[in-house]
Amino acid sequence: MPKMATKAADNVFYKARMEASSWNDKLSSREGAAEETGLDRTRLAYIELNTVNPHPEEALILADTYNAPELCNHYCAKICPLGMKTVAEVEVTELERAVLKLLSAFQTLPTIKESLINIAADGVIEKNEQPEMEDIIQRLDEAANCIQALKIYFKKHYKK
Repeated sequence: MPKMATKAADNVFYKARMEASSWNDKLSSREGAAEETGLDRTRLAYIELNTVNPHPEEALILADTYNAPELCNHYCAKICPLGMKTVAEVEVTELERAVLKLLSAFQTLPTIKESLINIAADGVIEKNEQPEMEDIIQRLDEAANCIQALKIYFKKHYKK
């Protein structure tokens, strides 16, 4: 069992590597991870210590090697300048919780549908309809996050 790196303990890339080391012993060390990924050991250390941000292609390599699709979401939501403006970070939970959150979000769809019809009927979002539209967009974003969490869960557990 590898010794826990205290300085990197909160880093998502480090955590993903440690989780992956449970099924691939080479990933228990940065040297082994460097061999598996083709990335430089020092570069991995800098990424895990939050000294540098990984490049997009490095995040993809790490996500694939560690079977951690949540790293792609993390990269887009927290590191990529474009993604930070458009992608929400998704919390990947257990299957049951992800499904229940999604079904809960789906329960609001009939109300959202009616509101959208009423708002869009005249082809214009009136000033008094804007708060309702913002609420609709927020609820749709929540549903999209639930869908994304379920997709990441499935990919992580069944698409190896």
